[in-house]
Amino acid sequence: MVKPVIAIVGRPNVGKSTIFNRIVGERISIVEDIPGVTRDRIYSSGEWLTHDFNIIDTGGIDIGDEPFLEQIRQQAEIAIDEADVIIFLTNGREGVTAADEEVAKILYKTKKPVVLAVNKIDNPEMREQMYDFYSLGFGEPIPISGSHGLGLGDLLDEAAKHFPKNQQHDYDEDVIKFSLIGRPNVGKSSLVNAILGEERVIVSDIAGTTRDAVDSPYTYDGQEYVIIDTAGMRKKGKVYESTEKYSVLRALRAIERSDVVLVVINAEEGIIEQDKKIAGYAHEAGRAVVIVVNKWDAIEKDEKTMKELEQKIREHFLFLSYAPIVFLSAKTKKRVHTLLPMINVASENHSRRVQTNVLNDVIMDAVAMNPTPTDKGKRLKIYYVTQVAVKPPTFVVFVNEPELMHFSYERFLENRIRDAFGFEGTPIKVYARERK
Repeated sequence: MVKPVIAIVGRPNVGKSTIFNRIVGERISIVEDIPGVTRDRIYSSGEWLTHDFNIIDTGGIDIGDEPFLEQIRQQAEIAIDEADVIIFLTNGREGVTAADEEVAKILYKTKKPVVLAVNKIDNPEMREQMYDFYSLGFGEPIPISGSHGLGLGDLLDEAAKHFPKNQQHDYDEDVIKFSLIGRPNVGKSSLVNAILGEERVIVSDIAGTTRDAVDSPYTYDGQEYVIIDTAGMRKKGKVYESTEKYSVLRALRAIERSDVVLVVINAEEGIIEQDKKIAGYAHEAGRAVVIVVNKWDAIEKDEKTMKELEQKIREHFLFLSYAPIVFLSAKTKKRVHTLLPMINVASENHSRRVQTNVLNDVIMDAVAMNPTPTDKGKRLKIYYVTQVAVKPPTFVVFVNEPELMHFSYERFLENRIRDAFGFEGTPIKVYARERK
């Protein structure tokens, strides 16, 4: 199921980051009483009653040296493009300002539902200050207080009324869904075209999410695939090409819907911090991962170049030690044929199940080779292990006391499972539970 997206939009210094942090339940954005200070993580996931959703804090979308009102406009447009529901946040202490009216003009043009919230209404006596906000034209304003956490339930109730009723994509279980993520200009669009152009048998365009992303289903060698578009090809412009965080918003939605995620790196530019951040989203989501080094044709190389770059990638992406690396050129289509077999392997391992008796034989042999740790005279006892889920493969180790399972020993067991069963291309999860 694809999570709906809420965007918090408003002029600077109305409390967007404070509300964002309240809703997600942790202090993610930088909060300071200076306009434009938010420069940290601008998205997260939240939940309210039976609803799971993603949320965007547009204050963190840094447009650069654009004029003040132009920044507000561009940030709002990004939110409009990406969101299912927009929370228009205003400041009750300052009343309706010219900048509020500018934001309202932008939001009038969208067909997305807009929920008007008036922040900093810290006590009932201040509610009279809300009446001016009816003039913005978005119906009844909802009074809230970010600093005291008041009114957020009412706000989320109203936002949830506008969530899309059905964002499920109905593909058969054996269809492999994969997406391409990476910072701008690594060649995602070119790679999609190279795959479809070289190995296309069946291609059709199906409207994807509510924001009109395009899925490209096709079949090759009897296997059905769906490429989930994350390349942002629908909308061009300075802000979309220069704002790295915009690519993050697009990648998050695609990752949720994917079985396999291709992390695309530009061989010419090498690895930068943004590559690691984007790859981390796929890992945290538990998706299978293949690292793709694109533009391999554009660099000078000898017999050592590939091995040296692979070693460098491994050093930078320690958390993706399980991910295979494919070197190719979307432009010349060289080695593109090696990609689909690797996607197949990663997808198969992502949904693989291991027989319980074979799994326990492996774990008991591992314990015999490396005895369980002790703490304050107590030794960890492992009774048995079972696989409880796939996508990703998830294992529960039943023990006497879970707190005795040190992280390093948990990693040791994970490595033994990998040694025995492979699981190339997919993360695996290992949890300790007390045997009841």
